[in-house]
Amino acid sequence: MKKFAILLGVMSFLFVLNPVVAKETGFDPYGYNRNARVFNGTCVGWGMGKYSWTEQQARDWCGVYSDDKIVMKWNAEWDRGNAENWLNPPYRAWENNEWNGMNGGSGAVWHYKIVWIGDYANDLSLVPEGAYGIWGQFAVIMDQGKDPEYGPGHFWFTHSNPTGYGAHF
Repeated sequence: MKKFAILLGVMSFLFVLNPVVAKETGFDPYGYNRNARVFNGTCVGWGMGKYSWTEQQARDWCGVYSDDKIVMKWNAEWDRGNAENWLNPPYRAWENNEWNGMNGGSGAVWHYKIVWIGDYANDLSLVPEGAYGIWGQFAVIMDQGKDPEYGPGHFWFTHSNPTGYGAHF
């Protein structure tokens, strides 16, 4: 019994140290926690974690937004759609992106809500009122924030009504 307890303790310790397990259940070095469906990092970390870019490639792409903090959240349907290359609709997929460049970043703060709506090229009525279509099958139902590039003040580029995710499925 004592040997079993020691073996169990060693196995538990190795389980905690296993980087593959940690990657699947916690945050990776770039800011992704795919198990929890959340990203919490910078624009550079996003590019490195999503596209395997080098830090320089990510900085080149992100530009002035390189050090902005990003929090992204998405649901299981978003993962399913990505896994299926969005070929087996319908999807009840949504994504939430929040950018914050106030502390050492670009100075911009922005919030986007995105939902899957289907192929709207042949049916523009799929795009909810007050939203705009992107990427061929998605709609931005909220796009608001501030950015020194646009001047002083707060800007609303889109605000569908309602802005909640469930209303669009």
